[in-house]
Amino acid sequence: MIRLDAASFLLQWAVGGLAFLWVTTRRREVGVGYGWLLRGVYLAMAAGAVVAGRAGGGGDSGALAIRDAAGVAVVLGAVAALAVSVARRRAGVAGERERIDRRRTRVTAMTGIDRDADGPDPSVPEFPPALDLLAPAAGLVGLVAAGIAAGDPAWLAVLRTVVGAAFLGSVSDAMLLGHWYLVQPGLARGPLLELVRWTALLWPLEVAALLLPTGMGSVLSGAIDDGYGGVLGWMWVACAVTTIGLVVVTRLALAERAYSAVMAATGLLYLAILTAFGTDLVARAVLA
Repeated sequence: MIRLDAASFLLQWAVGGLAFLWVTTRRREVGVGYGWLLRGVYLAMAAGAVVAGRAGGGGDSGALAIRDAAGVAVVLGAVAALAVSVARRRAGVAGERERIDRRRTRVTAMTGIDRDADGPDPSVPEFPPALDLLAPAAGLVGLVAAGIAAGDPAWLAVLRTVVGAAFLGSVSDAMLLGHWYLVQPGLARGPLLELVRWTALLWPLEVAALLLPTGMGSVLSGAIDDGYGGVLGWMWVACAVTTIGLVVVTRLALAERAYSAVMAATGLLYLAILTAFGTDLVARAVLA
């Protein structure tokens, strides 16, 4: 049903991660460095997808050529957004400026001393988050092409590829954002909670897409031989169930007021990434 293709998988991961970067940057709360980190990571993945795709060859050359061209567009879109963000770094983000202003007001009220704070410059134009949509929009075309090249029926392969991109992107970005709280400790939990919520919403779509016939249901029933006496099918079930369990526990951890709850949630998201990748990749391998 779907080949385990390194080029398509890397592009899938990069597009999903960049799409959920926009989900976060549009809030204008997380510092600009977080965007630099994620754009750098995912544009490298997209570049790797292009290299792997050109080195691999084969298959439906027309669809794969579109996939690889879209990969180049993803790299260029991410580079453009990164360049604009670096050029406008002095502006910071609106939420950061407001937080610094509140802190300055409190200090002035307590000490009677009003000092200029080192921080964002409101006179510099702020990075427009809409730029973070360019790369994933181009990448979506590549994911559709990759699904068409890999799947029969094509609609199911495209569905699994696009949903899988969103699922892996949301959980990956959530884990990376959890670490960013060490860099920006005053950050509210709203951005992280939103990514965790998206992961929970995408989980049933991911599982349902992989169960649609011919899918993992056929592996569990024995109609498709996984080559290991059904072990891979039950491993997939374990990964899927564990992923949503970890997401639920992460949400409960973030309900705690202590700052350490964010670090606990980040550790849980580490594990969720492993099980989420198992959910997607085990199914890809068995259904190839």
